[in-house]
Amino acid sequence: MKQNTTYKQTELGLIPDDWEVNRFTDIAELIHGFQFREEHFAENGRFGVIKIGNLTYQGNISLDNLSKSDCEGINNYERLFLRRGDILMALTGGTLGKMSIFNLEENRYLQNYRVGKFEPNEKSIKNYIYYLLSSTYVQKRIEDNVNEAAQPNFGKQDFDKIKIPLPPLPEQKKIADCLSTWDCAIEKQSQLINALTQRKKALMQQLLTGKKRLPGFSDEWKEVKLGEIIIDYKEKPNDNNNYEILTSSKNGLMKQTDYYGDNRITNRTDADYNVIPNGFITYRSRSDDGLFTFNLNDLGVIGLISGYYPVFSFAKSNTQFLLSFLNYFKSKLIKYAIGTSQLVLSINALKEAKFKLPSLEEQTAIAEILATADRELTLQKEKLAQLQTQKKGLMQVLLTGKKRLIN
Repeated sequence: MKQNTTYKQTELGLIPDDWEVNRFTDIAELIHGFQFREEHFAENGRFGVIKIGNLTYQGNISLDNLSKSDCEGINNYERLFLRRGDILMALTGGTLGKMSIFNLEENRYLQNYRVGKFEPNEKSIKNYIYYLLSSTYVQKRIEDNVNEAAQPNFGKQDFDKIKIPLPPLPEQKKIADCLSTWDCAIEKQSQLINALTQRKKALMQQLLTGKKRLPGFSDEWKEVKLGEIIIDYKEKPNDNNNYEILTSSKNGLMKQTDYYGDNRITNRTDADYNVIPNGFITYRSRSDDGLFTFNLNDLGVIGLISGYYPVFSFAKSNTQFLLSFLNYFKSKLIKYAIGTSQLVLSINALKEAKFKLPSLEEQTAIAEILATADRELTLQKEKLAQLQTQKKGLMQVLLTGKKRLIN
């Protein structure tokens, strides 16, 4: 990277002498799709319609819940066909600013109205426009609009107000090529994580059901009523302890300070909370979808958790094995819950559940294999986070001219 360059003062601050300040609409055109209505859709239509929901935060296209159309009543519908490499953005709603690059078969998918497509002109190249739109600077302008508007929308007039520093075409290409290298590395790392995730799922399906036995284990699994091994923990907080308030997330239990950045709970009364020591398990006893996820306090702290979360441990069992086992078979717990719109699984109801379990020794062996798979996943996710952080840092310096890629 070349760092020795001269800069000039502009309304956007210091930029390299050979860069220009442009309105975004001076370097790329925003093209809207067609406003499809109910009469334009057909269950077995020939063409897919790409809506906002089909754009993903990973930058590609999802075909889940894809709408289709035969284009009956749409004049010159070929103009709506998406081409490989098209830059797409959600222009309305809570996901305004979400971006994807179209990477599917050409002449098979149509552009919906509030999915914006950006076409560069002679001043810019397509890949550079994509990174510019993905930049913190442009996304912040879009985010401000989301926060201010009752129904957030972004259109040509809004992009006309965004001014950006623009390098010459050769430098645009070098910047885009550099960032594309990071994107390739991120994609490969994501694929590795997906493969490891699938491998872990296969291991769980084989080991937690007894379909595959580990060497040295052949005893029949024995039916156990969970009440025989569950040990309740019903301690309430007192003034003599310094507790960490915990919250449940898709990644397990977390300190509330890490989740919200704040250690306060509105209208908190200690009577509403249960103490959960390190190494104990909990789950939310009320569920809208009927699935109850079990979490382990492995944070090394004594925590407080909402009273909706029973706290318990297991006797003569491997905690990590039982945690994985209950989460794998959680759909089988629905029959022990009560309620209609919201199901409730009390700790006493959980104790009534019966499962076939292996010996403690086999539980421990299975738990170690799954833990090894978890450690590998964690390591690769950390590498992915590092790549994403590196790319973000590169974008901040390359798209502003603070660092150069010219000779």
